[in-house]
This record gives sequence, C-alpha cells and structure tokens, in this order.
Amino acid sequence: MYVIMPVSRMAKICPVTNKGSKVAGGYSNRIRATKFNPTGAVRKQPNMQKKRIFVPELNRTVVVTLSTKGMRTVTKNGAYKTLKAAGVI
Repeated sequence: MYVIMPVSRMAKICPVTNKGSKVAGGYSNRIRATKFNPTGAVRKQPNMQKKRIFVPELNRTVVVTLSTKGMRTVTKNGAYKTLKAAGVI
C-alpha cells in the first residue's frame, strides 16, 4: 500500500503584499538582437524568504514566508497588526 505525502513547496504568493509571479519579457544586452530575434516571455518570481518573527502579543515565534517588501512592511507597521490583517495569525 502506498501513502501519498503532500509535497512541501515554498509559497509563491506573499500573504502581506499579495505579490505573486508575473510574466515579463526576456532581457537582452543587445537591443538590436531582440528586435529581430525576440527572447520570449519569462516568468519572474517574487523574492520570497522564510522568516522567524517573534510576536510579543502572542508571546511566541511565528515562521512565515514573506517577500522582502512584506518584511519591510512588518518592520514598519508591527508584526501582530500586519500578520493579523494578512490572516496569517
């Protein structure tokens, strides 16, 4: 008998800023080269980081995966307020 285990993957959407992946154009150093030979579409991912954040109101540490802009938002507005509004805690 086989047991299917869920695959643990890193979150691709930041719960604080709702940043996700987007399709963007490929970049070439030679502009002329892309005019005649397009580089095509490339999927760009947000800069997601795993972060341990201590929430004094709950007196515990929470591990969340946030974008780097989301980390700045948590630092600016406070951990409890920001994570509560995002629905993480």
